[in-house]
Amino acid sequence: MSKILIRGAKVLGGAPQDVLIDGEIVAEVGDGLNAEGAEVVEAAGKVLLPGLVDLHTHLREPGREDSETVLTGTRAAASGGYTAVFAMANTFPVADTAGVVEQVWRLGKEHGYCDVQPIGAVTVGLEGRKLAELGAMHESAAGVTVFSDDGKCVDDAVIMRRALEYVKAFGGVVAQHAQEPRLTEGAQMNEGVVSAELGLGGWPAVAEESVIARDVLLAEHVGSRVHICHLSTAGSVEIVRWAKSRGIDVTAEVTPHHLLLTDEMVRTYNPVYKVNPPLRTERDVRALREALADGTIDIVATDHAPHPHEDKDCEWAAAAMGMVGLETALSVVQETMVDTGLLDWAGVADRMSFAPARIGRATGHGRPVSAGEPANLTLVDTEYRGQVDPAGFASRSRNTPYEGRELPGRVTHTWLRGKATLVDGKLT
Repeated sequence: MSKILIRGAKVLGGAPQDVLIDGEIVAEVGDGLNAEGAEVVEAAGKVLLPGLVDLHTHLREPGREDSETVLTGTRAAASGGYTAVFAMANTFPVADTAGVVEQVWRLGKEHGYCDVQPIGAVTVGLEGRKLAELGAMHESAAGVTVFSDDGKCVDDAVIMRRALEYVKAFGGVVAQHAQEPRLTEGAQMNEGVVSAELGLGGWPAVAEESVIARDVLLAEHVGSRVHICHLSTAGSVEIVRWAKSRGIDVTAEVTPHHLLLTDEMVRTYNPVYKVNPPLRTERDVRALREALADGTIDIVATDHAPHPHEDKDCEWAAAAMGMVGLETALSVVQETMVDTGLLDWAGVADRMSFAPARIGRATGHGRPVSAGEPANLTLVDTEYRGQVDPAGFASRSRNTPYEGRELPGRVTHTWLRGKATLVDGKLT
């Protein structure tokens, strides 16, 4: 590989510096570096971040290639500044065996737009009755360390306890989709004033909070790690804050859409706003932002959930739940957290790169922008503002809630181990 000199970038939002990439590593960081023999990327005014890491992505392959594939999903990831994504297990067949997780892992290696780390299912077929092959998936070539039945809750306390005990042996983590199923039967949106006015089945906050409370206590009892997927309520924040104060090994994520959108959007009956967990209230949004800022919530994860047009362009009750998010996540975080003064760019690097890489054990990712480190990097034009146009997405799906909305920031370049996957906003 040739040398690349990124000239004058604000590393993690700090003072402008030059960054020299030589092959797969960052060779040097400093002022006035020698550009001889190097391709020069003029980056004055732009922010350089470590490559983003998404702990919660749905790539849909195998089985739902009409929604997304590993190729299109990783191209979307590179467009959004990601160099590593963790692929959820709710595929067809379910990623509950070593064979399926290795298939997904090898597809990621083959396409090369970002690293793909499969997440293994906790239970066979996501059915919640019998533990999947956790050890075999960990010992496979994919080296699975994160396990989740996302899309479904591991609602059986005995199964959850056994999973936590099993993964403790190799330092794994169980990522819980916190949704008590009996409390959410027939639910269509957040339970509250808006659901009552619209006559839609309500999804109470306690359905999430009760599962989180149970699971942090189980994690404490077992001495294992538990991760809370797409935390969405103010009450959930308080439970996680309490658990951390007790020294319980719990981490939590929030999605970009739960940082920005509220259940008021559902008044349009536009199914693009139908998501699991549902959009909550303005009070919840404020609590989530504050918790992300103070570290109670550890990371931002996209929950990128692509669907074909026909699964979203229909009546509300029949529509699939989920939104795409890889290509807009950083812009939403800038809008809600940076431009509001709640986080600086070093904080963004922590919540979107360092911390998710640490939780998921993503080797070579979430590393400092310094000499000797892998050249997994993202360059962002933070002064840019523009309307979101899903027609230009790399994802196979277009179910974004931000179509036509003006958002700040644009990823201009992404490098994966020194190889440019995005140059001037265009995939290579």
